[in-house]
Amino acid sequence: MLLAACSIARAAETPYPNRPIRLVVSGIAGGSNVTARLLANGLSGALGEQVVVDGREGGVIAAEIAAHAAPDGYTLHLNGSALWLLPFMRRNVPYDAVRDFAPISLAVSTPNILVVHPSVPVKSVRDLIALAKARPGELNYASGNAGTSNHLAAELFKSMAGVNITRIPYKGGAPAINDLVAGQVQLMFGASLAVAQHVQSGRLRALAVTSAKPSALAPGLPTVAEAGVPGYASVAIFGVLAPAKTLPALIERLNREIVGVLHQPTVKERLFNAGSEVVASTPQAFDAAIKAEIATLGKLIKDAGIRDD
Repeated sequence: MLLAACSIARAAETPYPNRPIRLVVSGIAGGSNVTARLLANGLSGALGEQVVVDGREGGVIAAEIAAHAAPDGYTLHLNGSALWLLPFMRRNVPYDAVRDFAPISLAVSTPNILVVHPSVPVKSVRDLIALAKARPGELNYASGNAGTSNHLAAELFKSMAGVNITRIPYKGGAPAINDLVAGQVQLMFGASLAVAQHVQSGRLRALAVTSAKPSALAPGLPTVAEAGVPGYASVAIFGVLAPAKTLPALIERLNREIVGVLHQPTVKERLFNAGSEVVASTPQAFDAAIKAEIATLGKLIKDAGIRDD
């Protein structure tokens, strides 16, 4: 407590920033890392100090480092739904996503696309629901690890559409898509970038996009909500957070700079090409999004008995 108080006092007295800033992120590859590096490059120029991406293997390790860092604006954390949903799936997570973090800005969102193998005799979401209800438990869906965006999108669909489809888990999205293309499973809620080439080639059939509104990442596709499941929405979201008790003035400054970077045309284009759409929200909107997912997806995880693979 004394160390944190001293850090806050120094932050109030010293112009910010005056030394490098660390952006802690889970993993060293993938979409979140692309976002982290684009933000780090842009913020380095905007803030006049280097922002260094600190990639850590394992989301828990990255989150724990950030949660326990001094609240002085020199340690930031990029993470998504796993940060606040993992405690519903695993015991003894060493942080509290609401208590230990201060949201700064939602950065990006990534929708999934509901795709089926061409052998499945459906052309729409309503067709799929009708088939699943006629053949309960017979349709299999592929997903990555438990609690990932594509897994939760499918479980939310099951719950809201009232269908019984069976999960076939894979160690990641790529092997899941491979088996779907091969016809070993019937459907999947796959990341837009990962399934796009297979849809274009005709090896998969796209039915709908999981975002609340139509997405430029899935041109021409209706939303799942429009296509037969009213109120349905499921996207992966990622944002930047600071340790709790970071001064409001620092949160406001960082939000302003992060939003500015995200709105740069070249940054938006590169993120879009990586399969993400820029959100660039206020801290309050990010906080509300976290609490909404805790309420809805937290309940879904409990009701479905989902545990971390």
